[in-house]
Amino acid sequence: MIRRNSSQRAHIAMFSIAAHGHVNPSLPVIRELVARGNRVSYAIPPAFAHKVAQAGAEPRIWHSTLPTDDDPEAWGTELIDHVEPFLADAVQALPQLTAAYQDDSPDLVLYDITAYPARILAHRWGVPIIQLSPNMVAWEGYEEEVGRALFEPLKRTPRGKAFYDTFAGWIAENGMDIDVEHFMGRPDRCLVLIPKVLQPHADRVDRSVYTFVGSCQDQPPAQKEWRRPPGAEKVLLVSLGSTFTKQPGFYRECIEAFGALPGWHTVLAIGRHVDVAELGAIPPQVEVHPWVPQRAILREADAFVTHAGAGGCQEGLATGTPMVAVPQAVDQFGNADILQDLGVARHLPMAEATADALRAAVLDLVGDPEVARRLGEIRAGMAEEGGTARAADLIEAVLRPE
Repeated sequence: MIRRNSSQRAHIAMFSIAAHGHVNPSLPVIRELVARGNRVSYAIPPAFAHKVAQAGAEPRIWHSTLPTDDDPEAWGTELIDHVEPFLADAVQALPQLTAAYQDDSPDLVLYDITAYPARILAHRWGVPIIQLSPNMVAWEGYEEEVGRALFEPLKRTPRGKAFYDTFAGWIAENGMDIDVEHFMGRPDRCLVLIPKVLQPHADRVDRSVYTFVGSCQDQPPAQKEWRRPPGAEKVLLVSLGSTFTKQPGFYRECIEAFGALPGWHTVLAIGRHVDVAELGAIPPQVEVHPWVPQRAILREADAFVTHAGAGGCQEGLATGTPMVAVPQAVDQFGNADILQDLGVARHLPMAEATADALRAAVLDLVGDPEVARRLGEIRAGMAEEGGTARAADLIEAVLRPE
């Protein structure tokens, strides 16, 4: 797609949902595209409009029916509980998004993996579309090795059959000839916003569709600085991300593990679902907050206890911080295994995350020179992947082909 004329800025439209793990990875790319003179709109529910505006994009507000970070338990426990809400949300969102872009269709569509209406709209508008994936992508053979075992049994249940029938009907009525699995999991073009080392079977990923640009990070305007307290020989950050944080028992284990450890200072991020009073007495060398400037702390930290979300994994690798991975949901279990296989982390299941186990894992990692060597090697490889600038280059190449 070529600009309409030499004086008119290209219009890029980004689509996502109201979830930190889906919005945050895209914002450095959006900020870079705006800085290069592109006009960027960003379709997003109201809760994230301020973050989008801070990145320089114009928020296009739509209202979602998905559970939010305030209510993680609303997602249920079965596979069907996780996939049904995205389809229902997409169906009700499409008319809102159609209206939001009436008389202002973009030259290019960018979209998160969860933003199903974007694919319909790009087809309707006849413009190029690029997916921005914040986590791993499908490899050649994925359907046979992983997808079939997950989804074939689902198709034989009443709810599963209804889901597939409804999804296929919605795709067809919007003029697209593509099956449900490919619509959900096989984009036309995708920029993968994670380091290649976090991708399973990276050698089997189709590079004509997927390009690994690595970790896309910048310094958001609102990001605070953090400094190691005087006398702190070692710093530990503990964070379970933004959603699955209602774990007061786990935080108490962390306080027991590290609160009296000589020379150590611990920063404990507990989210919004836990009252500090539930944690008991807080030692002076432990600071507790609902939210922390994670990247700033990791630049100072010697170890990181993390839920192994894609964003946290990347930040730990980018700062060369050894990690103890205590996964909570979805892709975090696979990420934890990958980090452990890379030799830079320990995968500690939540049920085994006692004070003794946490302390032993952290001390073993920090005291192992091979862990430090591997982290240095990975950091160097990540620096060569291109990150934010390369992602913006590839997007602009679609807008302005030679």
